[in-house]
Amino acid sequence: MPTYNKLVRDRIPEIIEKNGESFNTIILSEEEYIKELKKKCYEELDEFAAADNDNDAVEELADLLELMHALATVHGTDIHEIERVRKEKAEKRGGFLDRIFLIDVK
Repeated sequence: MPTYNKLVRDRIPEIIEKNGESFNTIILSEEEYIKELKKKCYEELDEFAAADNDNDAVEELADLLELMHALATVHGTDIHEIERVRKEKAEKRGGFLDRIFLIDVK
């Protein structure tokens, strides 16, 4: 039986069970949950970076967005507030669409 020791989506145990397999899980404390959400972000970001086509990239971006929803919730907010802050920062500092790469400042 493979050992994963990682945070998984809520319906994964149900899917495993439907496949006729057994599993062991625990429910994380709030502190452990936040730690594992952060670790999962790195995992999904690595998968996004390794994506070699648009479809795979979009799938990984969706996973990252799902993690953003969960992280917003544990920090007492929601994705709408995160989007408001993102827009505010974009108005003040811009986004990343112009592909500007800063070399140095004198």
